[in-house]
Amino acid sequence: MDPLVYILLGVLALIVVAVIAFFLAFGKLWLQAYSSGCPVPVKEFIGMYLRKVNPRAIVEVLVMGHKAGVPVDVDKLQAHVLARGNVRAVMQALVAASRANIDLTFERSAAIDLAGRDVFDAVRTSVHPKVIDCPNPNLGRSTIDAVAMNGIQLKCRTRVTVRTNLDRLVGGATEETVVARVGEGIVSAIGQSETHKDVLANPRKISEEVLDAGLDAGTAFEIVSIDIADIDVGENIGAKLITDQAEADKRRAQAEAEAQRARAVARGEEMEALGKENRAKVILAEAEIPKAISEAFRSGNFGIMDYYNLRNIQADTSMRSSLAEGGEADSQGDQR
Repeated sequence: MDPLVYILLGVLALIVVAVIAFFLAFGKLWLQAYSSGCPVPVKEFIGMYLRKVNPRAIVEVLVMGHKAGVPVDVDKLQAHVLARGNVRAVMQALVAASRANIDLTFERSAAIDLAGRDVFDAVRTSVHPKVIDCPNPNLGRSTIDAVAMNGIQLKCRTRVTVRTNLDRLVGGATEETVVARVGEGIVSAIGQSETHKDVLANPRKISEEVLDAGLDAGTAFEIVSIDIADIDVGENIGAKLITDQAEADKRRAQAEAEAQRARAVARGEEMEALGKENRAKVILAEAEIPKAISEAFRSGNFGIMDYYNLRNIQADTSMRSSLAEGGEADSQGDQR
């Protein structure tokens, strides 16, 4: 036989084997796509095999989108899978957005998914708003504590209804930021109230002020409403602060008085020591008098008559001092 015939038979055999291998590996998926109205070319199956992309996931998502009226290109699905994205969640989000008349493209949905957000949950929350407790009891606090101008503490529990803002979902702040901003707004609104009675009489005024503050700016959510679920009266913080301040002032005054008393005691002891020192000096000076008199006798500058006159003067001075002290005592007795 002609060698060309062998070559043709070999090529034919290879084609038959390839077709059989294709149908064994991808025949069911190919038929599923073809029968669903979104046929996938054979080369795409071969490409998915070479790129190690799960063809079943691609075909199922493609059929889902086609039946829901949200056609998506196969290449985009493969690219999202290669980027480690969740194509099923992306397609479910697109279908849900289509049913709710929300403008959401595959590119935006894929970007949200690759950003680590649950895109299907985001679309569902956009359609059906969810309620967030403020504060979050799982974080250890059950109430938001604020103090009015009259010093009375109020404890509030708030529920914030939000829906997802798909335009700000990528790069927008999360629920924790919304809760923190709402708590800050409530504390500020209560702090600006004249008395706690104003808040208790009209708690909706507080929620309206917080809602009008635009707390959802820069977040991935749009605040629908802020409702005060519960509000209780706490402690009299103002009176407690005044009492603590008075106690601190009293302690400071006591400390200052004690310091002054200690200084006075130290000054008294210092003056007493100084008096003893001066008396000692006087005694030492008086001890020098006899020596001086003796020296005057020996030198001839002081005679015996001079000594007698000195003694008479001393005696006369002592008598006058005694009479003066006696007269002062009598006068004090008469006054009594």
